Amino acid sequence: MRDPGLKIGDLARRTRVDARTIRFYEAVGVLPPPARGRNGYRLYAGDAVDMLRFIKQAQGLGLALAEIKEIVAIRQGGRPPCGHVYQLLREKAAELDRKLRDLVGLRRRIRQSLAAWGRRPPGKAAVCPHIEAVEGVSRSRRATGA
Repeated sequence: MRDPGLKIGDLARRTRVDARTIRFYEAVGVLPPPARGRNGYRLYAGDAVDMLRFIKQAQGLGLALAEIKEIVAIRQGGRPPCGHVYQLLREKAAELDRKLRDLVGLRRRIRQSLAAWGRRPPGKAAVCPHIEAVEGVSRSRRATGA
């Protein structure tokens, strides 16, 4: 007897992916549409479990659904997608390096502002002199030439 496939609830339990998310993955084309039973229920082949695990792991590496869809399409086209994946991950790593530098710089500016908080007397400001002060000189004073 032929395996009728997994219903969406069974697939969701096996993969710990919510049924709504599985339907969403189908709708955006990341997960191929399943067969349908006579009753209209979705019936997933066994490889759907592996596919959902792949999707979760790829998302865990920071890949977007559109990128995952490209990877799956390359594989379904009969080619190994690993070269493409390698390039995507290199780009992600470079992007994270840039964001990390930006965050470290932001943290430094925040700490400098907090350290100057008690030393800087409140001056004239549109909203908050502690935010508006740049290098100890408020914007309003610079604008007037004072």
